[in-house]
Amino acid sequence: MAKIICVLYDDPVSGYPKTYARDDLPQPERYPDGQTLPTPKAIDFKPGTLLGSVSGELGLRKYLEANGHQLIVTSSKDGADSVLDRELHDAEIVISQPFWPAYMTAERIAKARKLKMIVTAGIGSDHTDLQAAMEHNVTVAEVTYCNSNSVAEHVVMTTLALVRNYIPSYKQVINGGWNIADCVSRSYDLESMNVGTVAAGRIGLRVLRLLKPFDVKLHYLDRHRLSASVEKELNLTHHTSLESLTKVCDVVTLNCPLHPETEHMINAKTLANFKRGAYLINTARGKLCDRDAIVAALESGQLAGYGGDVWFPQPAPADHPWRTMPHHGMTPHISGTSLSAQARYAAGTREILECYFEKRPIRDEYLIVQSGKLAGVGAHSYSAGNATKGSEEAARFNKK
Repeated sequence: MAKIICVLYDDPVSGYPKTYARDDLPQPERYPDGQTLPTPKAIDFKPGTLLGSVSGELGLRKYLEANGHQLIVTSSKDGADSVLDRELHDAEIVISQPFWPAYMTAERIAKARKLKMIVTAGIGSDHTDLQAAMEHNVTVAEVTYCNSNSVAEHVVMTTLALVRNYIPSYKQVINGGWNIADCVSRSYDLESMNVGTVAAGRIGLRVLRLLKPFDVKLHYLDRHRLSASVEKELNLTHHTSLESLTKVCDVVTLNCPLHPETEHMINAKTLANFKRGAYLINTARGKLCDRDAIVAALESGQLAGYGGDVWFPQPAPADHPWRTMPHHGMTPHISGTSLSAQARYAAGTREILECYFEKRPIRDEYLIVQSGKLAGVGAHSYSAGNATKGSEEAARFNKK
């Protein structure tokens, strides 16, 4: 019998949904690069239901308990008295989501003597100390591509919301006002602007494709250059340095993974190279940016807006300055956990578990660390090391 700890975000404050806004859930047949959607042998949930919070359990309980395993589902993940820390000592598998991450630090991995696998129900394994996972021979896996398109849609939405000054305009209506001048004094057209992505992988490339119809000039920075045919199709300008991209772009979107090489890549020095009044969109990871440098850039006008769906740590303490800085479009890391995406990453998590228990290979697209080294997509996208330092601050969220 294996003990599995599944860390998920809390249920809705109004109670777990009994009905939903829609009756069906349109899904793609496969991903744009041809990769298939998750292929578990079965699922024990109805697609379109809330799976990512505690009561949803990622639809895993029936499958795991029928096979003799123990499943503990909790939202209590931070601090020494958390359920995660109390139960970790004999856990074989830990599952969590990027939106409410179980920070698997070196200390926690060392404590979990029976730990064999850490799974991200979603994309992004930076909440795990990958170096410690390699040293302890712990497999790390994630459901690659499951919510890439979901995040890309959020990037486009946030870009338009900031450039068109949508959020203050919406607040005018809520507050009973009608001052059009206030609304439009910071509103521009996206058309003809220069838009650049830092990383053009699954999410970044999707963002470029979605933005092309807006007649913008598209740019990208990536160490893996796209094919000549894609560059021609999208009329892309390739950059080899962050400075080269940011000095010409009106909108910059971050779509790269967090690891030691990218941590705090956006800081006071690099922000000084941005065009004055640029917009920065970050749906990747909060720690790509220096927290206080973002605040200062918005206050000085160097940035006209910051649209972030990601924070560090998560959940962010109530006094986190990104909650109150000017001209922001912050959300609590929801971009990749739409009900559509949940159906895919819950199925992908089930597929990973089936492979693990049946001793079948986990597909390369899902592997980050295996057999003591970076593996699969992890070898392509990550570097060895640790990006979890400071995650203990997440415990302050519950001390409001």
